[in-house]
Amino acid sequence: MKPAAACPCNSGKPYAACCGPLHAGAENAPTAEALMRSRYSAYVLSLEPYLLSSWHASTRPPELDLSDDGTKWLGLNIKRHQVIDENHAVVEFIARYRIGGRGYRLYEISRFVREDGRWFYVDGDLNPQEKNSA
Repeated sequence: MKPAAACPCNSGKPYAACCGPLHAGAENAPTAEALMRSRYSAYVLSLEPYLLSSWHASTRPPELDLSDDGTKWLGLNIKRHQVIDENHAVVEFIARYRIGGRGYRLYEISRFVREDGRWFYVDGDLNPQEKNSA
């Protein structure tokens, strides 16, 4: 029997028991962290419709183009999940990726809002450590 495929979000769970149901629309993310993980997995899997639908309407771009640019996502590290109040949260993360053999880190503190029981990504501050040291 073939083992279940691990979820790309590095949760340690099988995809079918983690981000898969969110991507399929069968479930909503229960927390901002779960939404962040599902969005990372959606980038890994090039799921543009899911990324757009999980982006808050106030900041959502009109379209995404995740056509193969050679990006290979290598891993996600959630550093912090902070609940501000019932409908607002922050997730600090580092996502590692490679383009053309060169490694990069995307470090962001993301803001999330919950409306009608559903979490949405709003926006984020990239490389916050650089802003703090400036």
